[in-house]
Amino acid sequence: MKRFVQVGLLLLAGLGLLHTSLFTDEYLRFVKAGMRPLLIASGVLLIGLGAAEAWPGRRHGGGTHAHGDDHSGPGDDHDHGRADAQGQAGGHGDGGHGDGGRKAGDGDGEGGHGHGHDHSRVPRVAWLLFLPVLSLLFYAPPALGSYTASREPAKVVAVQEDDFDPLPATSPLPITLTEFTQRVQQDRSRAIRGRTVRMTGFVTSADGDGWYLTRIVISCCAADSTTLKVRVYGTTAPKADTWVTVDGTWHPGGALGTSSAGVAVDAREVTKVDKPSNAYMDAVPLTS
Repeated sequence: MKRFVQVGLLLLAGLGLLHTSLFTDEYLRFVKAGMRPLLIASGVLLIGLGAAEAWPGRRHGGGTHAHGDDHSGPGDDHDHGRADAQGQAGGHGDGGHGDGGRKAGDGDGEGGHGHGHDHSRVPRVAWLLFLPVLSLLFYAPPALGSYTASREPAKVVAVQEDDFDPLPATSPLPITLTEFTQRVQQDRSRAIRGRTVRMTGFVTSADGDGWYLTRIVISCCAADSTTLKVRVYGTTAPKADTWVTVDGTWHPGGALGTSSAGVAVDAREVTKVDKPSNAYMDAVPLTS
């Protein structure tokens, strides 16, 4: 790859990382907030490498080698003469046909052919490396949404080993999708029965009746994402990927407090809300 292409790729990659992590919150579409310092450090490092590669005083390793090949020492003529003598001797030994000389010539031809390729040309496929770099500067891909969630099963939430704390008397009760799932399927006290809860997420379509209130959570980056879903009954589904807050009560289905209980609500009110800056967190809805 040509030097100017290497420099351009390094500089653009560094600028793209710094732009995304310093001046916008777009990096939250790909990684957790705690990864921001590492992204900034990576951007600075890439810019530094690009600047070092572009430095005019940088030595060219190939130039020294080529210069040395142009100058022959005093003993070169003697060496060539000795090689010619050996070639002639080999030719007479084979019956005067000059096979030894021809074989030597063949070897020289192969060597010349092996060193005759132009390795400075940039392979066409290498230009594709600029696409993800330019996307960081001009168009960051959107966060994961209903398309991904509709193709993944709901995450199995961790088992609550200790007894559940009593629920606050607040109504509607702000609660995460994770805690709602645990309360429905693990809380033997069945404290969630009859309580109006409030949850926030985005809309995902569902087969049959109802639709899903959904959250996608990540442990490190978007590649390890998992999906949380609560089925919503009693209201028409808003457009997919719309962020909403749902107020409702547990929809009876299965034995409450066991794994057979359905993770679903009968909606009483559905309100459109702005998408949170960090969409990969199962956060408690903000109370108005």
